Amino acid sequence: MKAAIVTDFKQAPVFQKVALPEPNNDEVKLRVLAASVNQRVLMQANGSHYTSDQQLPLIPGVDGAGETADGQKVYFVATHPGFGTLAEETLVDHRAILPLADDVDPAVVAATVNPALSSYMAIKGRLGVDAIQGKKVMILGATGNAGKLAVTISRHFGAQTIIAIGRNEQALAETITLGADQTINLQASDLKAQLADISDVDVVLDYLWGDVTKQVMMGIITQRTDHAQALKWVEIGSLAGGDFALPSAALRSTNLTLLGSGQGSLSMLTMLKEMPGLLKLISNKILQVPVTRLTLSTVHENWPSKTTNRIVFIP
Repeated sequence: MKAAIVTDFKQAPVFQKVALPEPNNDEVKLRVLAASVNQRVLMQANGSHYTSDQQLPLIPGVDGAGETADGQKVYFVATHPGFGTLAEETLVDHRAILPLADDVDPAVVAATVNPALSSYMAIKGRLGVDAIQGKKVMILGATGNAGKLAVTISRHFGAQTIIAIGRNEQALAETITLGADQTINLQASDLKAQLADISDVDVVLDYLWGDVTKQVMMGIITQRTDHAQALKWVEIGSLAGGDFALPSAALRSTNLTLLGSGQGSLSMLTMLKEMPGLLKLISNKILQVPVTRLTLSTVHENWPSKTTNRIVFIP
């Protein structure tokens, strides 16, 4: 079979032949129908993701849509070391496979699950739905695919008020059509005053981190009227930076809880348990992202493609 192979973390994957190992007792062989390239996959392929073991060669890709030997369409998560989803075939632990409806579009599933999973699991797996229902939720970094989906997902789980924050004015306007009640542009000259107006927020889903998060967090904490009111801050992504200096007084002076949500803080068992609900939302077209479909054989020249759509490679 052929697959996208990474042999150098500084170079794009190359489409070439590779031998698929024999499956062990827990594995099945799947024909890959569609696999997406998201930020997680890009970091896997360049060796910068925190889960990387720095071992080469590897086939990147963390999940996708596939087909079993008997023709069942499935969603699956890559489980075999070094063998990801950007391939014609792959080996997957049978426990990491979930059935899909026959009429679902494999490319849409492959494109949507990963960005939707970030906020879906932050709520279901880390916060608990009760932390969202009837609450004021802020999405920091709401203009990307994952952030926009977080708006819809927060509303789905019963958020009363949703505030979308980002830099792209056009994308922020789109979040209103998705269910956001208010938007704040990080480049606004009166940002501090706008943060004061929403300083009673209950939950923050944070895709940015870095100094941007420090600015927003301190803008909220220092202007909060009721410092005993619980503020749950969930770190999901780090698009704006990997760290920042948090003053100790921020934790002592406010009822602030910091949580991380991602691979490691959530077990595979927990994620798979919650996945059917997410897949149903995608199948029902409640959640979906715009897709650009490309042939897997073109992976080298299209890595990474510059588009706001989610890139999906079709073998």
